[in-house]
Amino acid sequence: MLGPETSDERLMLAFQAGDARAFEALVRKHRTPVFNFILRFTGHRARAEDVLQETWLKVVRNAGDYTPKAKFTTWLYTIARNLCVDSARKESYRQATSLEAPAPGAERDESRPLGEGLPDMGASPERGAHNARLRPMLERALASLPEEQREVFTLREYSGIPFKDIAEVTGVSENTVKSRMRYALDGLRRRLAEMGVDGDLAEDGRTVVG
Repeated sequence: MLGPETSDERLMLAFQAGDARAFEALVRKHRTPVFNFILRFTGHRARAEDVLQETWLKVVRNAGDYTPKAKFTTWLYTIARNLCVDSARKESYRQATSLEAPAPGAERDESRPLGEGLPDMGASPERGAHNARLRPMLERALASLPEEQREVFTLREYSGIPFKDIAEVTGVSENTVKSRMRYALDGLRRRLAEMGVDGDLAEDGRTVVG
């Protein structure tokens, strides 16, 4: 019987067996983090929404090819990434997304701005006001990174994918993934410093304000 603790892999196998509820559970769980990854990869909301739809359609069409030897998240993000690459090849432009536009996702308030999906950096009123100013700066800094660094940072920090799985998704070694993450953090620090942000990025990507 399916429940809240059912693993992604078991849900996918149940969907293969014809249980539509299992697919709905997977969409509810992963829709928002996958969308955030696609959005930051493409830099364009309309394209991101199209790629998100294509991703889930491909999951349905290729469900029979899935085997539990692979983690579902690795398989899912590989599909999403490949579709992002295809979309980027078809489009010659990059357009920054608005932080005030709501991101889709059944498990979050649809009226909340996308910027609220950034790391929580404190709960005090003073810290909250600072973070509200910082979020758009962090988004701009992230958009300025090379695509391969932005991809690793987004998969790690916004989608919570382990380095080992990111290596499988991106088709490079785990050491290369970790190297790209270090370069991404260094690049974000420099870009934020240029914007006058008085702080630093910790190893998990959060901003530490002095």
